[in-house]
Amino acid sequence: MTKIKICGLRSEEDISRVNELKPDYIGFVFVKGRRRYISPRDADLLRTKLDEKIQSVGVFVDAPIKEVAGLLEKGTVQMIQLHGCEDEDYVKRLKQLCDRPVIKAFVIRTSADVEKARTFPADYLLLDSGQGTGETFDWSLLKGMNRPFFLAGGLNPDNVIRAISDVHPYGVDVSSGVETDGRKDYDKMKAFIEMVRSKS
Repeated sequence: MTKIKICGLRSEEDISRVNELKPDYIGFVFVKGRRRYISPRDADLLRTKLDEKIQSVGVFVDAPIKEVAGLLEKGTVQMIQLHGCEDEDYVKRLKQLCDRPVIKAFVIRTSADVEKARTFPADYLLLDSGQGTGETFDWSLLKGMNRPFFLAGGLNPDNVIRAISDVHPYGVDVSSGVETDGRKDYDKMKAFIEMVRSKS
């Protein structure tokens, strides 16, 4: 069954809705200056209200390793998603501190980008069109990808079934595709999840 990740949660209302809809993962964005940024303190509070069956993922860009490890150790997040210039050594040192799953994000524009992602030593890949552009990329580039990956970038209830059929991802990651006026939309989240699960 294709896994579902809803990213960019920021409120108790968001948590209440995902507790009802039950995606597999949710994401907290710890990148200051981003529209969906949440402070570690607020994320910690929301995490206590999250259904224990839903895993929380922390999204970071070139954050100090100790900062990331601290949120893992505290239990605010259970997995890490890296969107910056973090290299193999960064991941190795993070795993030595906290042996929890790491997702490394890659922007895919060419087959060379796919190959770079394929050889990176993370537990999962996240293959995206760009950071929050809301647009898809050429999914045909992913043919032959032999590693578990999350597909992101421009997904919504109208195209997610085609995405799953075309590239068979481990999981799908959505944020703006289930929002209205910058806020998570219950009906869109419900439609997205129902579409994915009807296909799986």
